[in-house]
Amino acid sequence: MKKVLIIGAGFLQDFVICKANSMGYETYAVDADPDAVGFKHAHHHGVINIVDDHACLEYAKRNSIDGVLTAATDYGVLTASYIAQKMGLPGLKYEVAKLIKNKYKVRKCLFENQVDDTEQAYEIDGYTNLEELSCRLLYPVMVKPCDGSGSRGASRVDISAQLKAACQYAMKNSITHRAEIESFIDGKEYGAESLVINGKICVLGIMQKWMTKPPYYAELGHSIPTDLTTEVEEKATRYVYNAIKALGINHGSVNMDMLITKEGKIHIIDIGARMGGNMIGPCIIPYGTGIDYMGAMIQNAVADPIDLKSDEYTAVATKLLAFKEGIVQYLPDIEQFEKRFGVEVYHHMKVGMQINEYHTNLDGCGYIVARADTQEKAIKKAENALNYFRNTIFLRTR
Repeated sequence: MKKVLIIGAGFLQDFVICKANSMGYETYAVDADPDAVGFKHAHHHGVINIVDDHACLEYAKRNSIDGVLTAATDYGVLTASYIAQKMGLPGLKYEVAKLIKNKYKVRKCLFENQVDDTEQAYEIDGYTNLEELSCRLLYPVMVKPCDGSGSRGASRVDISAQLKAACQYAMKNSITHRAEIESFIDGKEYGAESLVINGKICVLGIMQKWMTKPPYYAELGHSIPTDLTTEVEEKATRYVYNAIKALGINHGSVNMDMLITKEGKIHIIDIGARMGGNMIGPCIIPYGTGIDYMGAMIQNAVADPIDLKSDEYTAVATKLLAFKEGIVQYLPDIEQFEKRFGVEVYHHMKVGMQINEYHTNLDGCGYIVARADTQEKAIKKAENALNYFRNTIFLRTR
């Protein structure tokens, strides 16, 4: 039985742990949270901060693991790469992992290789002369941490007077206290999920996305198929492939976000060298493409044979359980709820729990997943279920 180490054991990593268990692998997990949900399902676990690559490496060596991976968090990417390199396991090259962690260096690489249609990008830190830079910027712009995960620290700036506060906010959410400024693109957001196997790039799917309105930029849901024309979706697939190639990503999952304008211009806005979050691995890719994505990802980590054949698939739509601030007063019987609305529900809410207003993915309470024969029907099912939650969970009585 091969041993797989999963870096991170939170709500979304737990799906990977359970999948590896079902495939017959012996699972090991590390996380700084002693109460991480994944620890309940992993065969073995260690309470270790996932950014402490040396401590995680010692744990991996001590247990003679055969493969290592992370999922749904950017903070485990460097550690997984470091362990793979030090132990001679399949993995992303460490220098590439470091590159991917820096959003500005990624943007610079994409620009130099003419991968997409973005034109303006700058890197800043606490010593940058923002007044001077502001004179060169073409507004509006997006400001975001150079090394953040997801939407945390990102904001739109429309005038120079807003720039300083946005940069401070982004740097506060950056481990290295650095931020990137790039052109704000007026377009709709889409995602892409890929898997690199022995250097071969496999773009698994393009996903439609829904986002919160400014000033926050957080995901609200995904769907496959998208509303793109075949021509534009094929172009997006080429851009994703070329971006992975230009960055030198040699192994593992790649999650990508892009903005696509009405004119069909494509702007890659974020890249993570790991499986995407928000149910992309457990539901969106396998339901929407028929590919056993998490299974292939785990097999890739331990150099086992991989079959990317596509089985039956349907339209799929997800909606985050994203609410305004409040205290949960009521929860339905989830099994009965799923039958009533024809959906799947994954959540971590409890009666009496304080809910924060949804600004970033960390404020989310879970997910609704709906399947149907068309995108429109899947979206409608998910929205109906979400609206029921919104209208009932904060009420004391039913």
